[in-house]
Amino acid sequence: MSESVSLGFAQSSIFTDIGRILNNSNIDTFDRNNYVYNYGSTNKRTQEYDFIIVGSGSAGSVLANRLSEVPYWNILLIEAGQPESYFTDIPGLCVLYQLSDYDWAYKMEKVPGVCMAMENQQCRWPRGKAVGGSSVINYMMYTRGNKYDFERWEQEGNPGWSWDDVLPYYKKSERANLKFADPGTHGRKGFLSVEDVPYQTPLAKAFLEAGRETGRQVVDYNGLTQWGFSYVQATTRKGKRCSAAKAFLKPVERRKNLKIVVQSRVTKVLIDPKTKAAYGVEFLNNKRKYTALAKKEVILSAGVFGSPQLLMLSGVGPKDHLSELDIPVIQNLQVGQNLHDHLCFLGLTFLINTTASFSFTKFMQPSSIIDYVFAGNGPLTSLGGVEALGYIKTNVSTDPRDFPDIELIFLGGSINSDSGRVQAEKFGITKEFYKEYFAPINERECWSIMPVLLHPKSIGFMRLKSKNIFHHPILHGNYFTDPERHDVRTMVAAVKEILRLSQTKAFQRFGTKLYDIPFPTCKHLEFGSDEYWECCVRSLTSTLYHQAGTCKMGPDTDPNAVVDKKLRVHGIKNLRVADASIIPFALSAHTNAPAIMIGERTADFIKDRWVKLGY
Repeated sequence: MSESVSLGFAQSSIFTDIGRILNNSNIDTFDRNNYVYNYGSTNKRTQEYDFIIVGSGSAGSVLANRLSEVPYWNILLIEAGQPESYFTDIPGLCVLYQLSDYDWAYKMEKVPGVCMAMENQQCRWPRGKAVGGSSVINYMMYTRGNKYDFERWEQEGNPGWSWDDVLPYYKKSERANLKFADPGTHGRKGFLSVEDVPYQTPLAKAFLEAGRETGRQVVDYNGLTQWGFSYVQATTRKGKRCSAAKAFLKPVERRKNLKIVVQSRVTKVLIDPKTKAAYGVEFLNNKRKYTALAKKEVILSAGVFGSPQLLMLSGVGPKDHLSELDIPVIQNLQVGQNLHDHLCFLGLTFLINTTASFSFTKFMQPSSIIDYVFAGNGPLTSLGGVEALGYIKTNVSTDPRDFPDIELIFLGGSINSDSGRVQAEKFGITKEFYKEYFAPINERECWSIMPVLLHPKSIGFMRLKSKNIFHHPILHGNYFTDPERHDVRTMVAAVKEILRLSQTKAFQRFGTKLYDIPFPTCKHLEFGSDEYWECCVRSLTSTLYHQAGTCKMGPDTDPNAVVDKKLRVHGIKNLRVADASIIPFALSAHTNAPAIMIGERTADFIKDRWVKLGY
């Protein structure tokens, strides 16, 4: 296992000590011998398989597991990144992996009046570059979505994607160990561990009590209803990260019909321009080019940016755009359009007068390390400080149903909790902004709530920068650009609701007080006015890492659709896309769980096609 990953934090002796303890403990890690680092050492330049999967993220790991269940199929899984390390197991340190070797480190193009407190006024868009994809660097929150999301998914021309259709696949993946779970809604025998976080601050309970005071129920948000507040459900196993790779690849990594090639970059999908049939891929490994042929199918699970980038480089995409780059057009599809994202606001911090919250010091004290390593408990098992979730509907919503437009993410701390050591840099906050706003309260006892816009009206898109696979695509998030200002009005309404929650008895028992120093970017506005909060929301804007939609699912009558209801690329034979890029719109969910569900469903679609035919 490589431990040479650049983590982007100071080489403190405390991290050396953690590494030494982890190295000598019984940690569930990957056997390097089961991965192919040098493809040329054991293979010809051209090799043939039944199925080729590009990308080992949340969907790709599932597909590799399920397709290799058929013993006479040979599967090749190609991953650009490397396996996990001991450190990526630690939930409390998840923010460290942004801007590390495990991160593609994308950036959104500038949008006027957005990300104003960020470096170069650009929002950072971390995406996982690892065996396990973004499930190796995410915050491990397991959320499936709302039944109304899937009702809409089906109504938009995708039969078979209703809540009743997808729930069995969520349950199939899951091995739930939850204290509070609605009967019949969770799986117990799957590969993916879903658990309660073993360590909580007393502030998490106060958040749930504040919800009750304001008329909300405590619910299993992955169960019968999403309408309420809950402790977070986590993709962890005994207090340690359970990535998609750990869940789905590790149990099957020794299967003889599954070859996992790492640190290899697919450069092109091979498509016959006459028959419009995919028949393999080209990829780079150790600076050498190889060709892998697929007797049955190629499946792209390279992520919301990687899959559309590969399609366009292979001649599948918007005709005008590909022609500009002199890429021969094989199929004219709106690849890269329909980019949805969940954006959130990082700047609501509430100070308290008692010792109750997280801090960098608490995370790094020896007792915390011992609790984590030997008991699977303690502050380091928290999801980067995230403890609970709430789903609410603001007064901006006109939907008559109990359908939330905002998710509230409760943290037993804030940006200041590490005294500027890590979080500010990872989120891209300028040093000047941090020094003036957050530094005066470094490591003060506090809590925060991040409002998340669940159903944005502002839609973005992506384009190729060049024909070079190593050039990041150009990403336009278009945050807060909807002409009716629905998105920013919803976020301001959410801020007001959070302020109301802070005034409840549950939070006032801790002496809760809004940190009311004006934002440096918003001093010219009346503090507390709608205009002021809009400026704040626009200043500390952040992605929640949930981009979706760039290879939209839809019928062939939908001009923006890229794949059909079985994830087959329109007009191209033997080619599917299976990852978050096919999700038609922003769900009331973090994308990890839906991507795993998509992987499960795609595997069954493939088996239904080929096994029944006797292949």
